[in-house]
Amino acid sequence: MSDSSSSRRRFLQQTAALGLLHGSRHSFAKSFVQMGDMHQTPRTTIPDAPGKTVPMLHVLELTPFVDPLPLPQTMGVAYPGKLRITMREIHAKIHRDVAPTLMWSYSPTPLAPIIEARSGHPLEIEWVNNLPTKHFLPIDHSLHGCGHDIPDVRTTTHVHGARVPSKADGYPTDWFVPGKSRTCVYPLQQDAATLWYHDHAMGLNRLNTYAGLFGLFLVRDEVEDSLHLPSGKYEIPLILYDREITADGQLFYPTSGDPEHPWVSEFEGDGIFINGKIRPHVEVEPRPYRFRILNTANSRFFNLSLDTQQPITQIGSDQGLLSTSADIPHLILAPAERGDVLIDFSKSSGKTLHLRNGGLDILQFRVSAQTTSPNSSASIPKNLRTIERIPESSAVTTRTITLDEYQDKVGNSMLMLLNHKRWHEPVTERPKLNTTEIWEFVNLTEDTHPLHLHLVRFQLLDRRRFDVFNYYTYNKVRYTSDALPPTPSESGWKDTIQCPPKAITRIIVRFEGYTGNYLYHCHVLEHEANDMMRPFEVIA
Repeated sequence: MSDSSSSRRRFLQQTAALGLLHGSRHSFAKSFVQMGDMHQTPRTTIPDAPGKTVPMLHVLELTPFVDPLPLPQTMGVAYPGKLRITMREIHAKIHRDVAPTLMWSYSPTPLAPIIEARSGHPLEIEWVNNLPTKHFLPIDHSLHGCGHDIPDVRTTTHVHGARVPSKADGYPTDWFVPGKSRTCVYPLQQDAATLWYHDHAMGLNRLNTYAGLFGLFLVRDEVEDSLHLPSGKYEIPLILYDREITADGQLFYPTSGDPEHPWVSEFEGDGIFINGKIRPHVEVEPRPYRFRILNTANSRFFNLSLDTQQPITQIGSDQGLLSTSADIPHLILAPAERGDVLIDFSKSSGKTLHLRNGGLDILQFRVSAQTTSPNSSASIPKNLRTIERIPESSAVTTRTITLDEYQDKVGNSMLMLLNHKRWHEPVTERPKLNTTEIWEFVNLTEDTHPLHLHLVRFQLLDRRRFDVFNYYTYNKVRYTSDALPPTPSESGWKDTIQCPPKAITRIIVRFEGYTGNYLYHCHVLEHEANDMMRPFEVIA
């Protein structure tokens, strides 16, 4: 990679992969502390184009924990449910000491409403595009689907993790322009889970999401209800992302410096946001809390832990509850992954704790002297939900999909592909409805890629290191380690999976629900845009 931010991220992800492949994440956490955000030198300017720099805000020099953690409005839905959600341009304060920032949102505030629905109760949503017709972030018109003859501002909303008919999935080419809307029906024939929604317009997803088009979508069911988990004010969403901020408080999205091909392969911002604020604080009581954590960053992986070394109790991942709760020292979330966790503050009365990303404190917990809840000492359940492992013998086929990286034909940027194919090439994966397949992702790149499949949920089978040089030379797999099973955090149902470099990651998938056109892609949004995204078709 050409820039130091990308090189640093690649180093961290390789270290993370080594931790995963050796059954431990300690090495990643240690490396992150050594090279973490708190050791970055604040930048006065940042390159924008040849001979031009933009004055930048010293985000790490801002006083932390001066803003309270905002909480999104919750839109509870009765049956049958109908909602109308409008995309718009807003200005909002991201920190006490920063001027209001222009951004886009599904709400009048930076926090899109939490859509809260019930399993089995269909929901109809009208998505309204009330955005301006001019984009405020730099479009790369050379990317597929981004030509100069196409409107600069266009959107389509994807409910990430929802089992929906193809016409309601937010297919990248199903975009619509300002002044238009689209109504989608979500059957919600699925278990309780932490889903989310975001823009998915072809070639613009990375910019529209960076601008602020994302929100939480919670599905609940009777199994979750029976566990009596912390709820109401004791269930808190944490939506994480990073941004670069200019000296006048505006969002900055970097470019390559080439006006014809401004796309960058990935980057990290100095500013760590939670629920729309930079390093906020939250008041909690000395009792267990439930946190729904979502990584909406374009490229950044988060490595979360408590500064007290207290373990975090994970109870769920992308597609709902785990079978049993797991005490973990830290939680690594790739872009688009979710973590459903419990943190018990009952032994921290009157104290101050911090949630950390590597070596940087990003959220301050201020624990009150006593609790107002009569159920403050409720025990954390161990057994959560019955999850039957899908037997490998039930798979009708195994598909091998390579993750490829090389210089594009322009010669000045990295190109990311799946099976050496671009988005617009003919469909090569056509699974049959109600069948099971194994997909093995052969990562030939130097990055960890979070792969997301639309429509379906799946289970991780294993990861195994292999000799990349041998694969390139002889087109054969020579394994260099034993296969490693899922970690406790990944033992449940997933829809996004981390695929480490120099490893083969295998998942097993049941194609249930609907026939039609869907897609799978890397959820590093810069990779997805150029051109690490492929269609698949579920056939009868």
